[in-house]
Amino acid sequence: MKISLILACAGKGVRAGFDKNKLLIEVSGKPCFERTLDVFFNSGLIDQIIITASEIDFEFIKERVQNKAIVVKGGATRTQSVKNALSIADGDIVLIHDGARPFVTEKIIKDCIDTAKKYGSAIPIVPTRNTVIRKRDEVVDAYIGKSELFSVQTPQGFNLKQIKDAYARAGEKVYNDDGEVYKECIGEVHVIDGDAKNVKLTFPQDFDFTDKKQDFRFGTGFDCHKLVEGRKLILGGITVPHDKGLLGHSDADVLTHAIMDAILSSLSMRDIGYHFSDKDPAYKDADSMKLLEKVLKMVNEKGYRVHNVSATIMAEKPKLLKIIPEITINLASALSLPQENVGIGATTLEGLGFVGREEGICVHATATVVNIK
Repeated sequence: MKISLILACAGKGVRAGFDKNKLLIEVSGKPCFERTLDVFFNSGLIDQIIITASEIDFEFIKERVQNKAIVVKGGATRTQSVKNALSIADGDIVLIHDGARPFVTEKIIKDCIDTAKKYGSAIPIVPTRNTVIRKRDEVVDAYIGKSELFSVQTPQGFNLKQIKDAYARAGEKVYNDDGEVYKECIGEVHVIDGDAKNVKLTFPQDFDFTDKKQDFRFGTGFDCHKLVEGRKLILGGITVPHDKGLLGHSDADVLTHAIMDAILSSLSMRDIGYHFSDKDPAYKDADSMKLLEKVLKMVNEKGYRVHNVSATIMAEKPKLLKIIPEITINLASALSLPQENVGIGATTLEGLGFVGREEGICVHATATVVNIK
């Protein structure tokens, strides 16, 4: 199935109080919309990306995205902008996402796609933490409560033919979001778990990303594994053609192991041997990319996310020059990072020592994490 994405970026961002579209405000060195785009582009899950842009921002956005996406002009409302983009979408499933949500995760993207494939619709939701009221003038009109109330997020996924039909029936009516259009014109909308971190940047304080208010932590990791016959050579989740593989209790992905240790080290959380013991049969032949998912969850529970990683692979053979880009893409996707935040290099040891004798491969890695609370 082909997957299309519509990234809604045609608004003015009036509530953010800036003198330009809030999506052009930099988030960690890049315009907000570009940060959002990178998550989807690097996920490898999307076949077609369409960005809606206002007349005034059109040329700037088009220049920034280059060949990553098609840019179309939006309308006076979000509803009209989405209609414009739907007219050129050609996937079987379409996701519609706010450009102001740069912290969307690959898990939400994948869950949204899978649910939309199965049911025709999918919207992510999170429980409302605060009691909700309705006000009248300057007084409380009614207490709505918080039980069974949820906040709706994006991306929202739909069968393309159905959502096109829904928008055709909707006419000129303005809706809160695409799920509401679908519910009114087609039928039941299915929900998936959202993520509290998948916030929409709306008000000025949401854009307060100054380094002095962020807590960065740094860590290092190192790992070595022996090369033996009869094993696959796996680096960064990618199987590398070679006549030998790395020996270990798990899949012996030495690169991912070193990166995990660097991430854990940054928060003084011991090492992978502590968390995933080689004495535990549960981790026999374990997929290290799955273990990386567990590490990322542990880090998130501490209130942090990975900001960037860097690693040097020390191997006499095989030569890794041509496969490093594939490894980088895979790790960036797993870490929910743009590729430029994942630096992977390789070197030989000029025939010296354990590595030089082609007896094994070692990796040194560093990682930076930043607070998300």
